[in-house]
Amino acid sequence: MTDTTKFFHIYAKDECIMPCVKEEDFKITWNTLNAMVGLMQTNYQAKDLSYEEVTINKYSSESAEDHSY
Repeated sequence: MTDTTKFFHIYAKDECIMPCVKEEDFKITWNTLNAMVGLMQTNYQAKDLSYEEVTINKYSSESAEDHSY
């Protein structure tokens, strides 16, 4: 058991469309969203998608890491 929990917030442009995606679900969710915007006629393109990785130490109330891509 680890001392940290990692999850992701996924954004389309500046709007969070999928908050708190579990680490084990992130890869398939991210790939599915990228495929959807490429195949469907939407207001979004793959370049509009981004995510924020959040790691929380269960012994701390502050976020350990915060990476945006």
